[in-house]
Amino acid sequence: MNLAAPATDHATPHAGPPTSPAGPPGPRTTASVSPLRVVHDTGGVDLAEAERAAARFLRALGVDLDGESLGDTPGRMARAYAELFSPRPFDLTTFPNDEGYDELVLARGIPVRSVCEHHMLPVVGTAHVGYLPGDRILGLSKLARVVEHFACRPQVQERLTKQVADWLDTHLAPKGVGVVIEAEHSCMTLRGVRATGSTTLTSTLLGSFRHDARSRAEFLSLTGLSS
Repeated sequence: MNLAAPATDHATPHAGPPTSPAGPPGPRTTASVSPLRVVHDTGGVDLAEAERAAARFLRALGVDLDGESLGDTPGRMARAYAELFSPRPFDLTTFPNDEGYDELVLARGIPVRSVCEHHMLPVVGTAHVGYLPGDRILGLSKLARVVEHFACRPQVQERLTKQVADWLDTHLAPKGVGVVIEAEHSCMTLRGVRATGSTTLTSTLLGSFRHDARSRAEFLSLTGLSS
């Protein structure tokens, strides 16, 4: 599964003005980094076959598709799941941390919509994603984009939480990454135990958030959790 286009994941330095060895240093120059194009490899979507399969599935469960309101339901099902499994491509834009900002950056309440891979039922919730910057900072909307990228596929919440954190740690190289996800699983609230209103909480802490108690406490406090 291709998570990104490796050809664009590189830094291209730009030469600054020449400086005489005996003179004062020239202006500071920062290497620019080309945005990383992130595209989810779906492996090809066959909507026509998905619609036929949905019709067979519903009929096998005793659903009569001959009525006016249900006639187009298999096609709607196919398109709906194709949408749920197709995150939008995006460019991972980062910028130099010129001011040396070294405090927490946290995006709270990022919507999460996914599908439980065990029952193919919706998972809906929110994510809190934070990091301690290193040499570069991230365009804030990209935190939500990364969550969407990994959520739009059959998932388990534990894996989703870790994938978001690991991916940011790899591509941003921050001093620390923290991800907390709270979600309601339809497979647990609508069927089986039918635990209506219950939610599941998962977290992944890397770098300073894992090893430094003060950084961890600040992150968990701002996400609404206790350390």
